[in-house]
Order: sequence, then structure tokens, then C-alpha cells
Amino acid sequence: MGANSSSISELPENEYLKKLSGAEPISENDPFWNQLLSFSFTTPTNSADLKLLEEATISVCKSLAGLWTVFTLGGVGSKPPPQLEQCSPLANQSLLLLLVLANLTDAPDTPNPYRQAIMSFKNTQGFTAYSSSNPHAFQINFNSLYTALCEQQKCDQATLLLYMLLHQNTNVRTYVLARTDIENLVLPILEILYHVEERNSHHVYMALIILLILTEDDGFNRSIHEVILKNINWYAERVLTEISLGSLLILVVIRTIQYNMTRTRDKYLHTNCLAALANMSAQFRSLHQYAAQRIISYTCRHLRRYVYVLDKLYFPHSHCSTLQHCFSTLSDNGEELLSLTCSHILRSYAASLFSLLSKKHNKVLEQATQSLRGSLGSNDSPLPDYAQDLNVIEEVIRMMLEIINSCLTNSLHHNPNLVYALLYKRDLFEQFRTHPSFQDIMQNIDLVISFFSSRLEQAGAELSVERVLEIIKQGAVALPKDRLRKFPELKFKYVEEEQPEEFFIPYVWSLVYNSAVALYWNPHDIQLFTMDSG
Repeated sequence: MGANSSSISELPENEYLKKLSGAEPISENDPFWNQLLSFSFTTPTNSADLKLLEEATISVCKSLAGLWTVFTLGGVGSKPPPQLEQCSPLANQSLLLLLVLANLTDAPDTPNPYRQAIMSFKNTQGFTAYSSSNPHAFQINFNSLYTALCEQQKCDQATLLLYMLLHQNTNVRTYVLARTDIENLVLPILEILYHVEERNSHHVYMALIILLILTEDDGFNRSIHEVILKNINWYAERVLTEISLGSLLILVVIRTIQYNMTRTRDKYLHTNCLAALANMSAQFRSLHQYAAQRIISYTCRHLRRYVYVLDKLYFPHSHCSTLQHCFSTLSDNGEELLSLTCSHILRSYAASLFSLLSKKHNKVLEQATQSLRGSLGSNDSPLPDYAQDLNVIEEVIRMMLEIINSCLTNSLHHNPNLVYALLYKRDLFEQFRTHPSFQDIMQNIDLVISFFSSRLEQAGAELSVERVLEIIKQGAVALPKDRLRKFPELKFKYVEEEQPEEFFIPYVWSLVYNSAVALYWNPHDIQLFTMDSG
């Protein structure tokens, strides 16, 4: 290399540079490449030479602006995933570079300047003059940024950027929460969660945490019930011709919890799902009939499952085929398929088991667990899934009951559909009024069931759905609010782990490996993440 020498002033007329930046394709076997590399020029050593180089190459650089497209379409390096095919390759590479830089580890006495910039930049459309003591601060058009984020949520890196901005930059978070078209951002996030089977776990986590951050704001929780959506085509379980954004969010989050409980069994995931629902619960408004039904039926599913697990734990050799059949016939979407006979068996069993638990809850559980281990023949033998799941099921039940209670306490008169769904399944809820872990939270739910059941009985039999809802609406006004016991407000706040870099750095580099176009990485040298983590 460097056999032929060129002066800086000759660069604009260099025929090989012109051919390189021209429109004609060049074969990889063309002698042109050797001839191009045979030229060299003296490296600038001062500002005057550097300025001369910039002026001499400006025309060549303009011609090379489209070179990126040549690389990305010419089969060099990796192929972009489907969700990036409509995006600008240069924008994608830039975003990946930004994520890598922003997630560099801070030095003890030197904060990461890229992260500082991400945390502090402001809107160019602000009403105050721009001034900042932060040397890394800058301004950007938030409207353009918001639009781009709404359009690109199908790819991991855009969702990760949105998470970083909402979590770390208060200016961005305040702006997003003030938008009157928040559905443009929330709907793509809900689609990620709805298609959980098709997404990697990291993408699902980021989408869920974004929802959790948004639900920390009461204004957001109120406004999403005022946004009415038409014909949600991607929601396949039920035709939704008209539904509020809030009700749709509830449906998708419950579906995500259910998927997790039956498939991935990730406690972190269902905990954050429940936290988002809990944050929203006090502001539930005009819940869609199907959303109200899913809240209640999902809770009932776990109530039944809980009775079944207790039976298996306390009486592992009972082999109650009827009880087994009751649970095996429960459909995946949580609808009740139990016969009257089976419900009676469950009611009787629940009464017996809860009576046992009420004596010494923890001690009874411990003794049952030890007995089960003894039947397995070893203290080191792993417990069956149903035994390991007991605490998780109890935690989910407790949280769902608290969510229902929060809604009834704060917005009973706004949610007749939830009261209707609760009354429809009242037999199962009544069984849990004596459970030692749920007695306190069941007080309000039991009171509501008793109050509205009495009014329905007074109205007579053979009532239509419309008439029942009318009675519920009238009763909601008549029920004295002071009869409902006040509980602490349900509020959960997202907090990053103590060492977030252990999650984010491998995640970012897995995105670079899987999404960076025209860059080749030897898969045999990858040590930071597993090959299936992208």
C-alpha cells in the first residue's frame, strides 16, 4: 500500500476516488481495489493541512452519502431483522451506538458523559431560555422524538431507548405524560406484550417496565380510561369494536400474567404485571364488560387452583378424581366450566382446608411440606410444582383481591360491570372470607357482595342483564362509603437493581450482534451473552 503518492490538492480529481463514490457497481475481484489502495498521501500535521483536506474531499464525501445503502443491500455482514427492514440502516446503527455508549460503566470519579447527556437533555420547544450548568446537556425536538419512538417500538433497541428516557430523563417523562395522544405510544407497547410468544424475554421486560413507570402517574391512570379505541384487530380472543385504552391495558396485562404463570413461570414478570394493575386500580373507570369479567375470572381461577394445591399438599394420597376433574376442565382463558356438583365439592373442601389453616397457618404448611418430602423418600428431593407454586398462587390471589378492593373502595360507582362480574362469581369468593391470609382484604369484598345480593333479591327473580346493571348503579349511590374499610393506597414504583449493568450491557451487545447491519461478529468469540438471548 502507498506505492503511488497523491497530494491533498489532487484528491478531488483522483479517478479512483471518483469511481469509488460513483454510481457504477464495482466487482469484488476488480483490480480497481488494489489500485485504490496503492495511493497514499501525507497525514495532516496542523490545522491548516486539516482544513485543506476537508475542502479537498468535500465533493467525494457528498457522493459517498449513499454508500451505506450499497453496503446494506449488497449482502455484506448480517441481514437486518424483519422489523428493521423499513427503518433507516444508518439510524439503526446510530441508535445501537448510542445505547452502547450510554451503558458504559461509570468510573468512580468520572460519570459516563453519554449517560449524563441522556439524563439531562431538554426540549427545543420549551418556553424558557436554554441554559444549563451541565456540560453534557443539549436540546432536541421532543415532538419529533416522540413520533419516532411511537413508530419504532417493534424493535428492541427503540423500546430500550424509551425505557432509558422515561426512567432517567424527567424532562422526557413529563413531556410524554402530558401528551394528549398517549395511545400512540401505549398501543405498540401493548402489542409487544400481547405477542409475548414471539418476543424475547428482554423485550417483554422493557415493555412491561415502561407500563409500570407510566402507571406511577395518577394522571396517566385517569386519562387512559377517557381514550376510546375502535376495532383492535390484533386482539384475537374477543372482538373489541369499542373499548377504552385503560380496559385494553388491563386485558393485555392479565393475559401476560396468565401466559407467564402457565409457561415461563417468571416471578419477576408477574410481580411487575400485578404492580402495574395495582397502580391503576384506584382510577379504574367505566371498565369494559370483558375487562371486568377477566379481572374476576382470573382471580377465581387462582382461588380454585389454590384449593386444589392445598388438597394435594395436605392429602397427597387422596386421589380425589372429582376434584382433579374440576381443575382439568378449566379453560386457558379462565372461564368457569365447573358444574354445580363440582362447585359444591370445592365449597366443602375449602371450608375444611381453611378451618385447618386458620389454626396455625405457617406450622400447618411446614408440617404438610415435611410430610410430602417424607413420601418422596428424601429431604433433598425437589418438591412437585404444585407445592412450589403454593406461595406464588397465594401472592397472586392476595394482590388480585387488593386490586379489586382498591377499585371498589375508590371508584365503585364508576364500575358497575366489575360489581356484576363479582356477583356472578360470588359463591367462590364467599369461601375465602375465612382464609387467614385473606380475611382482612375480604371484608370490603364480602360487604359489597352482601349489599348488592340483598338488593337483587328484593328486586325479584328472572332479572335481565340490563335490569341487574340498573340495580347495581342505583345501589352504588346508596351504599355509604364509610362502611368500606380504608386500606393504604396501592402504589408501586420501579427501582433498578443494584447492578443494572449486569442485565443491560449483555442485552445491548446482543442487540448489536443481532441487529447491526453490515457488521460481522464471530459467534465463536461471543462470551458476554448466550446466542439465544437476542
